[in-house]
Amino acid sequence: MQPTIPGFDYHRVTVADGVSLNTAAGGSGAPIVLLHGFPETHLMWRHVTADLAADHTVICPDLRGYGDSDKPQEDGPDTYSKRTMANDIVALAKKLGHDRFALAGHDRGALVAFRAGLDHPEVITHLACLDVLPTLDMWEALHGTTAAVGFHLYLMAQPPGLPEQMIAASADAFFAHFLDVWANDPDAIPGEVRAAYLEACRNAVPSIVADYRASAGIDVEHDQLDRAAGNQLAMPVTVLQQDWGAALGYEAAALWATWARDLHHSTVSCGHFMAEEAPADIAKALRDLLAR
Repeated sequence: MQPTIPGFDYHRVTVADGVSLNTAAGGSGAPIVLLHGFPETHLMWRHVTADLAADHTVICPDLRGYGDSDKPQEDGPDTYSKRTMANDIVALAKKLGHDRFALAGHDRGALVAFRAGLDHPEVITHLACLDVLPTLDMWEALHGTTAAVGFHLYLMAQPPGLPEQMIAASADAFFAHFLDVWANDPDAIPGEVRAAYLEACRNAVPSIVADYRASAGIDVEHDQLDRAAGNQLAMPVTVLQQDWGAALGYEAAALWATWARDLHHSTVSCGHFMAEEAPADIAKALRDLLAR
């Protein structure tokens, strides 16, 4: 039996033609949507939800292409663009009765949240992005030998065929690598949750690769257009990151400041999986954001 978030109800919510999202929802009050990262599912929020659901309606979907959500075949650059995935989330919230909501995302989910904030400023009231840079800034920041930490970005950017074949041939080893090297506290992801993450990824190789491929193509184009137009995030924004900016040769807070008018940027003393490694810190940061 797959682990679930205790006390949350599970739904399949149709958000686009042929695409339904597996969604856990619980609590009551002002709505906040939480988006997971790679190589995880909505379960990564299980500790944070226990705090926020006391006085908020908390909605945790599996992104399109991940977990138990639908995984449409990639039939063009838009299928897994962050714009398309952001539209999924806006449609999801509306189906659940929320025309406006706060949004927080980690890793891949943070890129979806970022795009939702730019494309739907009238919908997103508050925005949090955890341990990521906007797509355009990420590609510009990676260079030289420091870019080796992002080898998977370059692998999954390749045309369809080879990356899917290579990853599928050793899926558990590939995805487990990131769970191992990105976590400062291995015990933060217990065995049953780790097994659920690996199974979910093993069953979603083509769609995960398509998500990353979009971030080397159409997502960059969308960010470039917004940068050229001077578009910024209009809502209060919180960015939480590991202390890795200096090691990679750039100042993360300065990069984020070009996108957000009202920005709180801070580092968290943990590994990449901060909602699982430091859930109390993340819950407090989200509560502080919602109070702004």
